[in-house]
Amino acid sequence: MKEIDFKKDPDMARELQEWMQARETPVDENVLRQQYQNRLSNAQGQHFEREILAGCRMYAAEGLAYIDKTPEPFRVTKKCGNGVFTGRFGTPAQPDFQGTLRGGRSIIFEAKWTSKDRITRNVLTDTQMDLLKRHDGLGALCGVCVCMTDGCFFVPWETWRDMKSVYGRQYLKAEDMEEYRVKFDGAVHFLQNIKIR
Repeated sequence: MKEIDFKKDPDMARELQEWMQARETPVDENVLRQQYQNRLSNAQGQHFEREILAGCRMYAAEGLAYIDKTPEPFRVTKKCGNGVFTGRFGTPAQPDFQGTLRGGRSIIFEAKWTSKDRITRNVLTDTQMDLLKRHDGLGALCGVCVCMTDGCFFVPWETWRDMKSVYGRQYLKAEDMEEYRVKFDGAVHFLQNIKIR
């Protein structure tokens, strides 16, 4: 086997040095567990959003509402060719879904999935809460669509906003949200408890 002259190939020398350092660095199992949990939660959240989109299509077919997923604010920073690019998220995320109910009322809501037995108020960003507050002030139907192991719920914005004064804490459990429970049959029936003209 031919020996590599690292003086002639500085990229190869740097790569070998990085590899040697990586071999000597102990694996942090806690970091790996957290990375795995983050990826799992992200995948579950995306799956939940697809189930909400199934509900959106159902409501559109019934003529009750037209609601769609809000596109993520994303900016291309470099085009690499063949449809490949790099980019970054721009402005802070808005609530996940927006649309119009039959009769003209706007609807805007955030979707949150959790594997825990509770969901904390701070899973919404300040920007998302501010936008829900502003839309609510203009008369839109606003809320948070929650999925946890015990079911799906559409929590009105007022309840989410005021959970500290209503429940005495900054989180909700399934039993707290029971009156907001909605049907799930492959699609989330998030408008089940809402009267639409």
